Amino acid sequence: MALFLLFEAANGYALFEAHGIDEIGQNTEAVRNSVTDLNRFGKVVKLRSFNPFTSALDALEQVNAVTEGVMTDELRTVLETNLPKVKEGKKPKFSLGVAESKLGSQIHDVTKIPCQCNEFVGELLRGVRQHFVDSVGDLKPGDLIKAQLGLSHSYSRAKVKFNVNRVDNMVIQAIFLLDTLDKDINSFSMRVREWYSWHFPELVKIVNDNYLYCKVAKFIEDKSKLSEDKLEGLTDQVGDEDKAKEIIEAAKASMGQDLSPVDLINVHMFAQRVMDLSDYRRRLYDYLTTKMNDIAPNLASLIGEVVGARLISHAGSLTNLAKCPSSTLQILGAEKALFRALKTRGNTPKYGLIFHSSFIGRASAKNKGRMARYLANKCSIASRIDCFSENGSTIFGEKLREQVEERLDFYDKGVAPRKNIDVMKSAIEIADNKDTEMETEEASAKKSKKKKQKATDEDDMAVDNAAEVTNGDATEDHKSEKKKKKKEKRKVDLEVETQDPSVDEGANGDSSKKKKKKSKRMDVD
Repeated sequence: MALFLLFEAANGYALFEAHGIDEIGQNTEAVRNSVTDLNRFGKVVKLRSFNPFTSALDALEQVNAVTEGVMTDELRTVLETNLPKVKEGKKPKFSLGVAESKLGSQIHDVTKIPCQCNEFVGELLRGVRQHFVDSVGDLKPGDLIKAQLGLSHSYSRAKVKFNVNRVDNMVIQAIFLLDTLDKDINSFSMRVREWYSWHFPELVKIVNDNYLYCKVAKFIEDKSKLSEDKLEGLTDQVGDEDKAKEIIEAAKASMGQDLSPVDLINVHMFAQRVMDLSDYRRRLYDYLTTKMNDIAPNLASLIGEVVGARLISHAGSLTNLAKCPSSTLQILGAEKALFRALKTRGNTPKYGLIFHSSFIGRASAKNKGRMARYLANKCSIASRIDCFSENGSTIFGEKLREQVEERLDFYDKGVAPRKNIDVMKSAIEIADNKDTEMETEEASAKKSKKKKQKATDEDDMAVDNAAEVTNGDATEDHKSEKKKKKKEKRKVDLEVETQDPSVDEGANGDSSKKKKKKSKRMDVD
């Protein structure tokens, strides 16, 4: 039986015919060893036809169709013109070797050409790929490399779906910055405490919060100037009148040393910087929560925004976290302890970054490991849903959180939890109902828009008709007014004629004079 090979190059379709396969061997190992020898391989596998692509866009469309297992019209014409015809009712005496099994099944369904895709065909196609430039005489080595480079760029650009709202790199950078800000704000606030305590040491015991301490130190500045007049402003800063009075009394009997105005200005500026950093940290936390709700809403609703962001940053991306099994996710962040335990043959750690979740803190000491294993299982499910689902929602995360709560009650009180199948079914039903509601809302919104447009069009038509009617009435009224004016003029003229006969006489005299003048002119002529 003759064997043909279909090779999809970057610049066209190529059909090869294999003759005398016994010379290179029937086994895959024999073919693998003989592929490197061009003289031996070229005698067996020879080029039958080469059909180049018309343009780079055509090449991209053909390659996309091949990867999806779809046979295009161009590929069908290439196969039907260069391969023997398949007669109905008879077995074909040839077969076509392809690299993709889906494409082979599509070719067989449409054209009835028998296709095979196995390791033997794969090794033959590997040899064709290696010696493709030498087998096609019109091609130069640089042409194939340029075509491959351009096609790879366009193919990858078309396949990669970039969503601005789901960039997990923003979460990774934000959580790193949040951790560094926590350390810096803590160290800077301690520096403010030590610096200002040289002037007012009693304030440290009264005000415990770092941000509030910087705020009060900035407001007081010089303790000798603090009096009862500043009680209202100090209560606004502290939020408690009794504490403000205590600060004023402590300032009167303070044992601190006096500072120069320059030192107080530096303390004031540094306290302001620490307050600005803490304000920025608060805004950064809000930004992190919004990004986590966009990128991984189920993971955030299950374990929290900060712990979920730490898991994503430690794994490298949301995709890497989704690929991790639950056993790996359980000990993410405890790699040193794990390798130390493996080296010393001790007990392996039970949890890593997942320990910061409130569920493990609420569990008893004997159930912390079991709770960590169960929580890691649910976190892996939530991360996979967030990574591979198109529509982001918190339904599955809320249901998984309910399961973890039920598991806690089971460990503490012995209450039997629900089955995972029932919980997931209810979550899927709720998600489907929400999708249908969204679709109905969109349809109703479209209908309401159409109704509004129709109503506006009808109103416009009514306004136009009214305008036409009013214009017609106006023209009729104008005509009637003209007629009335003419009648009134006629009446006035009649009245004048009846009242003043001299007018008629003057008019008749003038007319007789004109007639005489005309007659004289006629005589002269």
